Amino acid sequence: MKRARRSAEKAGVSLSEWEGEFLDSVSERVKTHGRAFGDPELGAPGQALSAMQGRKLKEITAKANGEEPKRRWGRKAPKAE
Repeated sequence: MKRARRSAEKAGVSLSEWEGEFLDSVSERVKTHGRAFGDPELGAPGQALSAMQGRKLKEITAKANGEEPKRRWGRKAPKAE
């Protein structure tokens, strides 16, 4: 989480307000409780983040590295000919 924030700052990429709050809250919960989710069914045993939190962290890291976001669902845009 620290790495994602640092790489965004280094690259000059501004994170949205929501992304900044997400990183802050997840970091705080991991420090306090050892993991960032309350329901044990949401994540693997011994993991600090749930599957969805891990996915969002990867998206923020990719954004910080200047990579295009992956399209997960929905219709594909038609190709320009």
